[in-house]
Amino acid sequence: MSLTETPPPAITTLTPRLRLVLVLLLAAQFMLAVDFSILNVALPVIGQGLGFPLGRLQWIGTSFALCAAGFTLLFGRVADLFGRRRLFLGGLAVLAVASLAGGLAGSPEVLLAARVLQGLATAAVTPAGLSLLTTSFPEGPLREKALGLNGALMSAGFTTGAILGGVLTDLLSWRWAFLVNVPVALAVLLIAPAVIAESRTSGPRPALDLPGALTVTVGLLAVVLGLTQAGERGWGSPYALGALGAGVALLLLFGAVERRVAEPLVPLGVLGRRTVAWGNLAGLIAFLTETSLVFLLTLYLQKVLGFSPLAAGLSFGVLGVGTVAGGTLAPRVIGRIGSRRTLIVGGVVQAVFTAALLGLGTSHASLWPLLVATFAGGVGNMLVIVAFMVTATSGLTDGEQGLATGLATMTQQIGITMGTPVMSAIATGAMTGTGTLAVLTGLKTAIAVNSALVLLGVLTSAVFLRGGSGRTSVV
Repeated sequence: MSLTETPPPAITTLTPRLRLVLVLLLAAQFMLAVDFSILNVALPVIGQGLGFPLGRLQWIGTSFALCAAGFTLLFGRVADLFGRRRLFLGGLAVLAVASLAGGLAGSPEVLLAARVLQGLATAAVTPAGLSLLTTSFPEGPLREKALGLNGALMSAGFTTGAILGGVLTDLLSWRWAFLVNVPVALAVLLIAPAVIAESRTSGPRPALDLPGALTVTVGLLAVVLGLTQAGERGWGSPYALGALGAGVALLLLFGAVERRVAEPLVPLGVLGRRTVAWGNLAGLIAFLTETSLVFLLTLYLQKVLGFSPLAAGLSFGVLGVGTVAGGTLAPRVIGRIGSRRTLIVGGVVQAVFTAALLGLGTSHASLWPLLVATFAGGVGNMLVIVAFMVTATSGLTDGEQGLATGLATMTQQIGITMGTPVMSAIATGAMTGTGTLAVLTGLKTAIAVNSALVLLGVLTSAVFLRGGSGRTSVV
């Protein structure tokens, strides 16, 4: 597919307008990251307040994750074809309405509907906002700085969500976990139209690949549903295996469809680039390992050291500081050694400090080594995440940025969804017996696997991104 682009003027410094564009886009992305984790601490309170049956509580998170991951690739391409700013603002408007509805919900059905709409809004705003970021800032130091700040705030948002959810629930009400989105979304909606220019492909608009859109969206929905069911019912559950099998079959069908249609949703030439394929694999491993490590350490702090949920959440503030530091440092590191070497260096740092957690014990003296390791591991993880975003969006035209950021967002959300059920299954399977020591043994086994996965990401980046310009085929 050939897309004609109107080349933007060369930009070498951050103008006041670009600074405001950056602030608006980062504020939106930070808010979306917070939404992933803000309700985790509040789930039992929500269940009591709205009369949620215990067995249905998980659907508050699952309904959001299904839509956020399942529709992101479709919306990323829609942003390319119909306007990135238009989709970004429309998604924010839906998010504001959904958050208000969730905050005022009087029944489980209304709350779940609000979470579905929040997930759909996230699937639209995240790739649209990222593609606005990559098209507003030219490839090079400015884009790397913007993506570094975006990555830092995104990862800090996951940590902030856990802390903020506990604080709001304890001091005010769980409803404020929804309502806090409304003023932020409205502020961005009021300012953005005057600051952010529309960005879309010029020339004749290609037709949207509906068969491809249908197969990939339903396939991703089935995969995410299967992963969440595996975490809740076990990996041998027929519900989990059936959903995963259906998802894999639909994604294979999607690949066959894309080979035949004239205007594919995902041109295979883009997926064939080393930077896109192996960059996204590195990103998948980075998100899977770090988010699942937070889950494992939450269990450690509460089940082994006896911390309260709020105290455990506050302990991850150090990890948040580490991710912000890593995001700030990443553009400088990439500028000096390149994105491939940054993927390797960051992965090695993350793997080493994740492995250091194998020395944790049952006394509170283990808290200090944990804080040091999570800080340093957070720095390494953020180096990988920023380098992954730079790698996966480099060497592509502006007309392909929505697709590239849609793929990157899908990678992020699948990684976040996969991590917890995978590591939970490993930890549970390794817990022989009962009691604190059994829990600690299971957690250490999962931590060891987590560190090994990080090293696998380092190895694939070192081998398959070597000498790749972004235009070299994977095969």
